[in-house]
Amino acid sequence: MPLEFEIAPGRRIGGDNPCFFIAEIGQNHQGDISIAKQMIRLVKAAGADCAKFQKCEPERKFNKAALVRPYPSRHSWGKTYGEHKQHLEFSHEQFHELKKFAEEEVGIIFSSSGTDQAAADFLLDDLQVPFLKVASADTNNLPFLERAAKKGRPMVISSGMQSMDMMRKVYQTVKPLNPNFVFLQCTSTYPLDPEDVHLRCIPAFQKEFPDIPIGYSGHERGIAISLAAVGLGAVVVERHVTIDKTWKGNDHAASLDMSELSDLIKHIRIVEKALGTPFKEMRSSEKACFVKLGKSVVATRDIPAGATLSIDMLAVKVAEPFGFPPDRIYELIGRTTKQAIGNDETILEENIE
Repeated sequence: MPLEFEIAPGRRIGGDNPCFFIAEIGQNHQGDISIAKQMIRLVKAAGADCAKFQKCEPERKFNKAALVRPYPSRHSWGKTYGEHKQHLEFSHEQFHELKKFAEEEVGIIFSSSGTDQAAADFLLDDLQVPFLKVASADTNNLPFLERAAKKGRPMVISSGMQSMDMMRKVYQTVKPLNPNFVFLQCTSTYPLDPEDVHLRCIPAFQKEFPDIPIGYSGHERGIAISLAAVGLGAVVVERHVTIDKTWKGNDHAASLDMSELSDLIKHIRIVEKALGTPFKEMRSSEKACFVKLGKSVVATRDIPAGATLSIDMLAVKVAEPFGFPPDRIYELIGRTTKQAIGNDETILEENIE
């Protein structure tokens, strides 16, 4: 059984706990805190466990040349990439406001990825998020992982753009410092085509890292692939969400709208019920069918008392009353009848020596 731990106060993941659903609002709020609050309410109403954002300190994440680079994209919020990023960034005060709003007014777990060291320190030390999301771009940033792991808060680590060898290094870096972390299978393409998803990495991760939970972070369109991920054992699912897929911003096209989000979470809960247990046995719900259609061994002819049974005397039918089940037919060969059995009658235990 994969490791089970508390990812936020009162909410455990792994083991038999429900799949933990992270609604990645990210920066799909368009830099507007009122939209961010609206999205928090909407993802809670859709059934999400966590409303997640993204935080960076632009001057710590990007070098000067990257910040002054022209950004003429139709998705741009400024003339340069730095102006674009600054438009989408909430201040520390706004993050405190959003966390309080989520937890106290809406009643949903609030967290964020920190995409540079200063942002991660703010989230863990000041904002006190219950867990830190590590974006794929920082998964091979081993000093970043070490510093975050030492703070002792749970970590959710995406695996986009990484190899299995790299994920082993990540595991070896984080595990001695902090046992409470999750790997998410992820492909960093927006939007993501089905052939690039590679859900079989989920059982591969489960085999490679049997003592940590494994989840899925998806950027595909629709809900089918995320449902399949849960079927393969993902205990955390993260999906980007939006109010309007036509809005400015690269992530909107790879996001679920709120109707899709609600539909996905509803169907995840159905899949969880359907997964059941790995123990195969007749279920109580099957008993009515068994009573109606379960088969028994019957006589193919009139069999006198004292006869020795042979296979040609026996057949399998739905019969009244129920007698020897078909899987025990060979136990009857060579046994002697204690009393006569009529043609087509059920072979009963009391009929046989």
